[in-house]
Amino acid sequence: MKQQRHTIIRELLGKGPIASQEELRRKLAGRGFHVTQATLSRDIHELRLSKGPDGYSLSNGGNHEDDSLPGIHEVLESFGLEVRQAANLLVVITTTGGAQPIAAGIDYEDWPEVVGTIAGDDTVLMICPDAEQATQLKTRIEGYFR
Repeated sequence: MKQQRHTIIRELLGKGPIASQEELRRKLAGRGFHVTQATLSRDIHELRLSKGPDGYSLSNGGNHEDDSLPGIHEVLESFGLEVRQAANLLVVITTTGGAQPIAAGIDYEDWPEVVGTIAGDDTVLMICPDAEQATQLKTRIEGYFR
């Protein structure tokens, strides 16, 4: 399903830039692919789309996924400093400017324990369904810091 969706995104962008994520989402829906904003953000990241003054466009042909992107382990190891828990919430303390790459990496991983993320400059708020899953995820993330 993802590969088909990526093919359609490339096809749509091959016709010219698309002004916004919302416009791209509507065009995908018109082709039978109903996606959330989070899924579309992951697709944009995976396809390495460029955003310029005219909107989103293919960069480097957009013909393949870039396997050189760092995984969540490398991102957390590079930018993560500490993780704190408050009930079903986790706060990841990062180096300055490290929150966005960590939040994007967590969103990309699509972990079932993560309902959503919000990133600032040096902190990421992770929302989990319950405290038990938050505790399990905290332990996993702490393992990446070592």
